[in-house]
Amino acid sequence: MATDSRDIEKEAEDEQAHFRNVVTAFQHYAPYTLTRNNRRRKDIFTLPREDQAILDQLDYKRKLSEIDDAILANAAFLNQIVANPEIFENNSGEDEEEEFLKARMAAGRRSAGEPVVVPSAQRILTARPGDSRPALHDHDHHDSHEHGHSHPHGLNSHPDQANPRRKHRPTDFDMDKVRSTLKQLVRDWSEEGMDEREASYRPMKESLLEHFSDIPAQESRSSSRHNFHVLIPGAGLGRLAYDVAKLGFTCQGNEFSHYMLLASYFILNRTKQVRQHTIYPYVHSLSNLPNRAAMLKRVHIPDVLPSELPSGSNFSLVAGDFEEVYGQPDGEVDPNDLSSGKWDAVLTCFFIDTAKNIVNYLRIIHRILAPGGIWINLGPLLWHFEENTSDPSVELDLEEVKALAARLGFEIKNERTIDTTYVNNKDSMLGYVYHAAFWTATKKL
Repeated sequence: MATDSRDIEKEAEDEQAHFRNVVTAFQHYAPYTLTRNNRRRKDIFTLPREDQAILDQLDYKRKLSEIDDAILANAAFLNQIVANPEIFENNSGEDEEEEFLKARMAAGRRSAGEPVVVPSAQRILTARPGDSRPALHDHDHHDSHEHGHSHPHGLNSHPDQANPRRKHRPTDFDMDKVRSTLKQLVRDWSEEGMDEREASYRPMKESLLEHFSDIPAQESRSSSRHNFHVLIPGAGLGRLAYDVAKLGFTCQGNEFSHYMLLASYFILNRTKQVRQHTIYPYVHSLSNLPNRAAMLKRVHIPDVLPSELPSGSNFSLVAGDFEEVYGQPDGEVDPNDLSSGKWDAVLTCFFIDTAKNIVNYLRIIHRILAPGGIWINLGPLLWHFEENTSDPSVELDLEEVKALAARLGFEIKNERTIDTTYVNNKDSMLGYVYHAAFWTATKKL
């Protein structure tokens, strides 16, 4: 069935409007957050004078000033991220509708790492080691206990989408995403986040290496890991995908969130040295803090220099919804779809519970895996759309998910539970621990 050109035009317009709103949210971080902090000052003056005097003795006002300084430092960093958001700009004078149609045709039928210039909904961005301007390198997280990958709460989640040309005023939801981005940067690209990465990423990488233990890291180009293609949906800020590429595999990440895509592009392509940037990710809430130092903790990013991938590495990120980029519309079978059976491994970390329809998620993973290919999963089942009344949602328990996987043609092995945190402040008086399900699964021959 042909797609109505007006629908394509509207979708492209909505996409660009949503992107502009995300950029606006980054830009409004400082005034929004400073206003929230200033409210604390106003609250002091609602207290009796005797209580105000006691707070003065505790140097409470000075703490608020220190928070202001940290907010301004964060804002300076965030403004760098969106100073030149060229990854989502149109790169030609083509008619937008024609460009969008070409993007739809290109999605899902490209070799890993092949740089395809498409609009922001399905844009390929690739990182190339040793290049000071690495071509086009090219989930989310609330301040609550929910884990990341702000998956399709949809472009229509903001009222301004009804009128894309209307000036957007960032909402609490928008600013929560910006704050979450700072915490995600800690998880993926700092020494501070190493413990979380070790708990989640290490067992996945070890299982990947074990599955391909007979493949040398480097020998000839015809008999090395370079020829094995790994896909990581819900790649967030790209660290797991980067690590897999560093092991020698051809690796592609996929991410939906513009917040994540902008930040990952900046870190992967605009970073010149280790620990180049300093952020203060824990200044947004004064709850459950043992002391002032825990709130004002500096975090330096990145802990590695992303451009120092080994020579010949093949690493890319694809922007877009997982089902749209790698699925087939309306269940159709496209004989020209080269993504079917193309991926030797799929790694899903804190991802599968972002599904509206978990059946389709697993069906796509099974279809795109090569025969005998491996699916490595780690994460909880915090179904992202369970409380969203505007979207359908299917919520299965863990046993049902595994039974579904078996029915679709997976053989699950190496099951265990891994306790891990997610964007956790180690110095906080409160922390959430996920009893995450881990398994490897092979596509039955």
